Amino acid sequence: MDKKEILKLVDHTLLKQDATWGQIRELCDEALQYGTASVCIPPSYVKQTAEYLRGRVPVCTVVGFPNGYSTTASKVFETADSIANGADEIDMVINIGWLKDKKFGDILNEIRAVKTACGKQILKVIIETCLLTDEEKMKMCEIVSETGANFIKTSTGFSKSGATLEDIKLFAEHISPGVKIKAAGGVQSFEDAQAFIEAGASRIGTSRLVKLL
Repeated sequence: MDKKEILKLVDHTLLKQDATWGQIRELCDEALQYGTASVCIPPSYVKQTAEYLRGRVPVCTVVGFPNGYSTTASKVFETADSIANGADEIDMVINIGWLKDKKFGDILNEIRAVKTACGKQILKVIIETCLLTDEEKMKMCEIVSETGANFIKTSTGFSKSGATLEDIKLFAEHISPGVKIKAAGGVQSFEDAQAFIEAGASRIGTSRLVKLL
């Protein structure tokens, strides 16, 4: 794949705690220039970003981010609020403690509730692979496949490490055919991105690739 094809699969991301509107606007301008799949930004900037972009690039934001342990009601409210403000895509973090406690039904119901709040918009489910065993990752592939979510996503980028090729390959083997894969966190180069895509990812979450150009 050439670089332009790879950039079409990139969620151009800025989720730093100290992100300013000037930086978000620059991110949007870069996304327009390079034709990225979306911009992924903090919820507080969704309305302003949607008004700035006017549908030229999809707006993605995060829910329950980065720890995932807010209540289901909070996540549903965050989602509905972001959609009302103009978000096209939601990346939600699962409750990792629930997964460790084997509260699989609670996780399933929470993702379904957030998906309902999303309506027709895209939902990506972040499972934070660096904190999970392979068994837990496979279980999350099963759960996400049952929920109607559009993507399973590796990482927030705020924990110990990000996406690995091994995790993308594991997802590809265990996720249902209708669910796509997003690799995020630690994508340093176009070579990294291509390797993730070849392993099964159809979205890449990163801020670095555009910077490299």
